[in-house]
Amino acid sequence: MINESVRAFVVGCGYVGERIARAEEHLGSTVSGLVRRRDRAATLKGKGLNVIGCDLDQPQSVADLSVAGALVYYLIPPPRHGEHDVRIRAWLDGLSDAALPLRVILISTTGVYGDCQGHWVNESRHVHPKAPRARRRVDAEAAFANWRRRTRVTGVVLRVPGIYGPDRLPLKRLHSGQPVVAADEAPWSNRVHVDDLCRACLAAARIENPHAIYNVSDGHPSTMTDFFFQAATALGLPRPPTISAARAQATLSEGMLSYLAESKRIDNTRMRNHLRIDPEFPDLARGFADAVRRSRQA
Repeated sequence: MINESVRAFVVGCGYVGERIARAEEHLGSTVSGLVRRRDRAATLKGKGLNVIGCDLDQPQSVADLSVAGALVYYLIPPPRHGEHDVRIRAWLDGLSDAALPLRVILISTTGVYGDCQGHWVNESRHVHPKAPRARRRVDAEAAFANWRRRTRVTGVVLRVPGIYGPDRLPLKRLHSGQPVVAADEAPWSNRVHVDDLCRACLAAARIENPHAIYNVSDGHPSTMTDFFFQAATALGLPRPPTISAARAQATLSEGMLSYLAESKRIDNTRMRNHLRIDPEFPDLARGFADAVRRSRQA
């Protein structure tokens, strides 16, 4: 077991990454990080986080980032286009073999499983990505696996579904009145509260002899329609109107349609039994109640 207080490096201090950094600080760790945008770096520095700006789309800007002996969390998403994640490849290529990290936690997506026709999915299922963004995530996982084999650095992949929490609520969509697919036609979908995801990240970084892959979710799948209905109730807003799946093809955005084209239920047994993470927010009712309360207090 790795000591709780460590040196941690967060690659991608966005919504989740900043929370991981704060959680590590709470444990007494020395924390630093990387962000792609320099204005974001300035904002985080103003909030007391030691971060640097580095654009992984410009490989020549990547240098040895002094991650030797650190726990590293990698959260930068792949580019929006293409078949490969050139960002993670640039970052891995920029690391010095003489100054390797202690362990790397890669945040991936449950989208790598593709459409599973509503079946329960555990980590033994082969990846079969359907959406281009999921294919880029598979490429990132493959590059990471090759780097782990070459360097023998311990690495863990966390496959994560939709993330929600304080300041990550679908207010704009609900206020706009955009429709959702009728409940009886909506496919299975999954999500996780940001606090439970952060707990899983810290556990994966510290557990002795981790598995290579963990699914991270609340363990209670429902549908995207249910997600928006429960969000509306928690926020005191009207439920969005519903339309048929056929009408949705001509109405909803390409991004939303890509989510509706897949149906799966994510099994989080390995997360609960091996990482010992029982979700604090195992369902949307409790998760939204917390998120709304904290968002209003902010």
